[in-house]
Amino acid sequence: MKKLTMPCMGVKLIPIEKVISNEYNPNRVANPEMKLLIKSIEEDGVTMPCVVMHDIDNDKYVVVDGFHRYTVLKDYFKAKEIPCSIIDKDLSNRMASTIRHNRARGTHQIQDMSKIVLNLTKDGWDEEKISKHLGMELDEIIRLKQITGLREAFGNHTFSKSWEEYEKRREVI
Repeated sequence: MKKLTMPCMGVKLIPIEKVISNEYNPNRVANPEMKLLIKSIEEDGVTMPCVVMHDIDNDKYVVVDGFHRYTVLKDYFKAKEIPCSIIDKDLSNRMASTIRHNRARGTHQIQDMSKIVLNLTKDGWDEEKISKHLGMELDEIIRLKQITGLREAFGNHTFSKSWEEYEKRREVI
């Protein structure tokens, strides 16, 4: 069995001007998710360090994982330094590491997300609050509510009166 290392135990604050992005990360984040990352950092702080490799020749730290955290901290929060875990790998192994980090995050399961939305609704959160805090569009929340069962999920939902108006118009005709 290979010896387990724990770079996360040696997190260091690195001056932001010494951190640079890599040139190979295929991961892209849409604008709503970037806004959610900003919200997450505002609400929870920086909970995960960036993973970097120290390029000793240039005295720079190349991002292996955490490019979007790095970008938000640098451009939005104007951070002077960021927390980093340092690994020592050649370029091929850094590329593989980047992909592993990206893919290991997985995706949220729809049924589990539906249960969370239902529980937040039961706790009195309206769709707007859920949208704001989870970074979801209103139609996504409604679809997730539909999965959990209509009665419980839509108990506090205000429906439009379009059917009522339609019935009134039918009576006039």
